Amino acid sequence: MSDFLFSEFEAISPAAWKQKIQVDLKGEDYNDALLWKTNEGITVKPFYTKEDTTYQKPTAAEEGFRICQTIHITNEKEENLLLLDALKRGATAIQFIAKRKFDPAVLLKGADLTALKVYFKFNFLDAAFTAEIEKFSKAKHCYFQIDILGSLAEVGNWFVSLKEDYRHLEKIVSSTDNSIAVSADLYQNAGANMVQQLAYSLAHANEYLNHFGAENAHKIHFQFSVAGHYFHEIAKLRAFRLLWEALLKEYGIENIEAHIFVQPATRNKTIYDYNVNMLRTTSECMSAILGGADTISNIPYNHIYAEKNEFGERIARNQLLILQQESGFQEAQNFAEGSYYIASLSTQMAEKALTIFKQIEQGGGFLKQLKEGSIQRKIKESARKEDIQFRHKELVLLGANLYPNKENFMHGNLTLDPFVKQRNIKTLLPPIIRKRLSENLEKQRLQQEISPL
Repeated sequence: MSDFLFSEFEAISPAAWKQKIQVDLKGEDYNDALLWKTNEGITVKPFYTKEDTTYQKPTAAEEGFRICQTIHITNEKEENLLLLDALKRGATAIQFIAKRKFDPAVLLKGADLTALKVYFKFNFLDAAFTAEIEKFSKAKHCYFQIDILGSLAEVGNWFVSLKEDYRHLEKIVSSTDNSIAVSADLYQNAGANMVQQLAYSLAHANEYLNHFGAENAHKIHFQFSVAGHYFHEIAKLRAFRLLWEALLKEYGIENIEAHIFVQPATRNKTIYDYNVNMLRTTSECMSAILGGADTISNIPYNHIYAEKNEFGERIARNQLLILQQESGFQEAQNFAEGSYYIASLSTQMAEKALTIFKQIEQGGGFLKQLKEGSIQRKIKESARKEDIQFRHKELVLLGANLYPNKENFMHGNLTLDPFVKQRNIKTLLPPIIRKRLSENLEKQRLQQEISPL
């Protein structure tokens, strides 16, 4: 029946559509009136057809995305209660963040680890402890988000030294699976545009491939963030799968999928009109799902300015549960297939990112470019461009630089410092600094609350 119905209509070529649009524009130029470019230099058109792309379908997770609860380890007994409560309330993955060694027996007591995905993000290096955790957890899917290059990029220093850091990581890689992480979220939250995020993440991963060999490619996994440009964020994640697949083919490796852990970005979150953050993270989680994320950890609406609390965590988790259980996104990673718009965006992003990646490799590779400050400089230029767009309201954050609520006062309600902190320490290289777009504006408003004119 459907074939018969479609056969009743004559096919219309892209040229015919464009001609019709040109007539309707009544003399205005099609290119000037309807085409626009993103910060990445990607041209966005008013309509797309099959002819617009040679896009190849990336392979995304087939089991559906996991809902992750992030837990910071300070007291193992208390975090164990949080773990059990999160699992009871719908979480199917857990991310633990630790600054020190901990007792896994206390932390994981009573949890069924057989079907659970567990992510351990350690802000320290300890090969023996990492091996102990993997052995103890017996989790089928255990991931260690250990990224010595990402830490160097963000802090400006190694944990110990280049030689020692790699020596520790070599021991970890030799004794554990899923033990190399690429912290791609750093680049977005510092202000890099999407093409830069893709290129730097790929070069970052390639630095590990060069050191550990392609035989360890299956141990590399990725942590991305997504912001508010809905369709473009979907395309970004799909583009990265294409890039990772293409890179591994150069090493003669096939059938290794990129494992992608996603959180909403902090760069576009605000302390004023903070409930809008819930709208932002809902849209961003949808982008992550449709982009093919394996695991998503939502952030609470008050994440940037308030201590963790049960209400904020519950709302963040429920946002994902509603998307998964009530909105039809249970296994939606491939819903974007067949969208010529998203396919075209993904192709353009991948091509532009590949160009930057090749330039980095020709310049000596990711680590060398990082030491020379080239990557940091490019990210600062992109962040500066966004800051100007934000000031001119070309880039809008509702409740911050557009339609601010003048009755919303935040002085005295901040239990966490939401602003970039000055670090007076000597570094080997300029660090890549995470900074929110609205920080300068928020500081001005807070000052006006204290000293009104």
